[in-house]
Amino acid sequence: MATFPPYPTYSGEPTGGGALRHAHWWQRKWVRYGALITLLTLSGLVILALVRQQTGTEGFLVGLGLAVLPVPLLIAAFRWLDRVEPGPWRNLLFAFAWGACAAALIAIIANSFATKWIATATADPSGADTLGATVIAPIVEESAKAAAVLLVFLFRRRDFTGIVDGVVIAGVTATGFAFTENILYLGTAFGTDQLTGDSGIASVTAATFFVRVVMSPFAHPLFTVLTGIGFGISALSAERQHVRRVLVPLSGLLLAMAMHATWNGSSTFGQYGFFAVYAMFMVPAFALLTWLVIWTRQRELRTVREELPAYAVAGWLTPTEPYVLGSMRARLLARDYARRQFGGRAAARAVSQYEAYATSLAFLRRRGRLGRAGADFVVRERELLHELWRRRDVARPSLDHAARVTAPPVPVAAPPWPVYGAYGYAPHQPQPTHPAQPTPPVHPVHPVHPVHPVHPVHPAVQYPAYNPYRT
Repeated sequence: MATFPPYPTYSGEPTGGGALRHAHWWQRKWVRYGALITLLTLSGLVILALVRQQTGTEGFLVGLGLAVLPVPLLIAAFRWLDRVEPGPWRNLLFAFAWGACAAALIAIIANSFATKWIATATADPSGADTLGATVIAPIVEESAKAAAVLLVFLFRRRDFTGIVDGVVIAGVTATGFAFTENILYLGTAFGTDQLTGDSGIASVTAATFFVRVVMSPFAHPLFTVLTGIGFGISALSAERQHVRRVLVPLSGLLLAMAMHATWNGSSTFGQYGFFAVYAMFMVPAFALLTWLVIWTRQRELRTVREELPAYAVAGWLTPTEPYVLGSMRARLLARDYARRQFGGRAAARAVSQYEAYATSLAFLRRRGRLGRAGADFVVRERELLHELWRRRDVARPSLDHAARVTAPPVPVAAPPWPVYGAYGYAPHQPQPTHPAQPTPPVHPVHPVHPVHPVHPVHPAVQYPAYNPYRT
């Protein structure tokens, strides 16, 4: 008689049932990674040479030292937004490198060429500079930055599941772009001060630092975030909604270009045009987008609390875990407890990974319930459940501790009739198990359909590629 294993196993084998076709050499992972790293490295070297040529060595070093100041704050802010379902660091490193190297190089070359061509064609250098700043630069720069978001959207689709992911990738890309651009502007301003002998608060360097680093470090991220929101909405759309999946990112890109053009053209609106656009346009837009992103973050936590109870019923999670995983404070308490009780940083990392996989599982189930999941829904669900099961020994006690700490006290009124025993049970009755410490089932079952659990699949059976939510 066949028996089931103590937990549903995941073989990691393909679901097609046939032999894998050999990939072409350009489809191999190391070839793609090598080409990408080579491209970014060459772009970085070229942009370094161009900026140093325009600013000089001393100006470059001054600009680098001043431009780096807002970068850690912006990266930390975007990483905080991504704490519910944190994406891998390699995506953020790629986004920053693309913005600082590839996008900046494209912008410098394209803007210079277009401005010189317009000046030659119109014989009006001043008008060419204005047109280049208000029309050419927004189109070129926002398109170059949007390329990074598009690449992550296409090739890291599992890490790009919603609006917050789009905001984070777009914001980090724009942070890298602004970093390189600030080096150029601040280094050039320092060179001007060296020629004129100005220094202190009255210098061009101080004015440039105040405008670009103090007043508007969020300017470029604010523009490109609109593109990221468009890609995030596209990621939430169903696969059959082809028009929406294309038009929404394009609309976000056009809005980013329009906002960028308004910001660049503020200096042409009169003596106080810059401050008027900053106070009446930039600050309200920044506040609105900040509220939208934070609201989306809270909505993601609510999705975790709403979708994971189905897996608790099936035995994959304890009854308290969906509510603990839906609270950032409880997650932090669970990681701290694991660090103290189960072996330091490695245990805390395991709990953090458990939280991330559980969040991905909740988002996957929501997309499936709304009919927006892909053909690999079942395979992806089992992968996530397998990762949760591997880390349960450390994660479950830690999350249970967080549940006890964060659970609100429940007042219990004494009944008006006499009771037996210390807790109202007759001496011969067994005491019930405390609800905050649920006993996990010995043989959890895997829900092929997330709502109705079934028996686990025997390990010899291939995982089906059928998605129960697709019509």
